[in-house]
Parts: sequence; structure tokens; C-alpha cells
Amino acid sequence: MQPPNFPECNHSLVKALFHYSDRELLNLFQIHPDEGKYFVAIFCRYHTLVYTLIQHQAKSPVQGDYLFALTWRHIFHELRGLDLRAAQERTPGFTLQTWLIETTALCLQRIQVPPVESIHYSLEAAPPPLWCYLEQTLDQLPPILRLTVLMAQTFHWSETRIGAYLQAEGETLSPADVRALLDEGYHRLENLLPIDIRTIYLKRKGAAAAPDREAMQQS
Repeated sequence: MQPPNFPECNHSLVKALFHYSDRELLNLFQIHPDEGKYFVAIFCRYHTLVYTLIQHQAKSPVQGDYLFALTWRHIFHELRGLDLRAAQERTPGFTLQTWLIETTALCLQRIQVPPVESIHYSLEAAPPPLWCYLEQTLDQLPPILRLTVLMAQTFHWSETRIGAYLQAEGETLSPADVRALLDEGYHRLENLLPIDIRTIYLKRKGAAAAPDREAMQQS
């Protein structure tokens, strides 16, 4: 199957980084956790490799796309602690590409992908880098805001139903109160995302609205 096209790879912020080596991009990603463009650049450099490895093993395109996203989420977290210099000293010729191939193989072995009918994920709506940073941002929200946003976006619950659920949990909120919480949650989500991630993804989508539903359905 042909790898999908990711428009972010043609964004000026990302293209400006193409001259950096893998080690330089990794170092920049690690020392600038408040900037997302370095991870996006790594993703753009190697998404075809990872996608091809996964699609050869996936049972269906839908499962393959979801496993691709889960693999990049794993890569996102593991890259924070990767010491490429030390790895190269231990194993001459070791590269970031080598590490990505090994990490992808590990994910193929260990990640249990749910049945197709249980997957609510779209690569087009929620490319892996956006998903990773959105998930990171969701974790920074106060619990009630995070819960309210997830109930609205993941389960498609109305303000009335969310209010009833929260009331059962000891919170007395009207539908208008829930709407205010949702507005605050969406506003905080957008503001907490790295500025460059907003520029690359949300402005491309013309979004100052709620982040993509698909990006939060598996969070």
C-alpha cells in the first residue's frame, strides 16, 4: 500500500529543518520540549519507512494505520531518553534509522491492535505528531476539564448528559455550566499546544475550534 501524504512535511517550519542531521534533530527535540517542529521533522523524514514496515505486517489498512500511530506515539516518548551518541559508541554504525527499525519491530511484536470495528482513528484528521502533542496537552488540563472534553469529543455526549454524569459524581452543573467548561477546556487545549504545532496543524485546518475528535478518541 502506498504511504499516505502528510501535508505537514511541506510546511515551511518543517522544511527549514531538513538540512539538520538525525543527531542534530534529536538533540533539538530533547532540549526544546516546548517546541514540536523537531519531532515533526523526524516524523517526516522516517514516516515512509515506519509505515512500510507496519503495513507489511498489518491484517487490515485500518489496523495498520492505527498501529502506525501507536508506534509513533511510542517513538515520541522513547526519543526523549535516547542517547544516540552512547548507542553509537557501543555499536559502531548504529543510527537513528537503525533504532527506528528496531523500535517498530518491537511495537509490531508487543502492541495488541483492537478489531477494526473498535478503532476510531483517522490519519488524515489526526496525524501522529498532532496526536502525540494533543495527548500531552490533555494531561496538563485540570481533571474536570479533561473529563468534560473527553466525554464530549470521545463519546459525543450532550451537555445535559455530561452534567447528569458529573452530578452523580458529586458535581452540580447545569448544561450551561458544562458548555462553559467545554469552552474553557478547548481554549486551554489550544493555548497549551506548542505554538509551532498550532501553526503547522491547526492553522492548516483553519481551526480555532475544538481539536479533531479522532485525535482524542483513543487518548
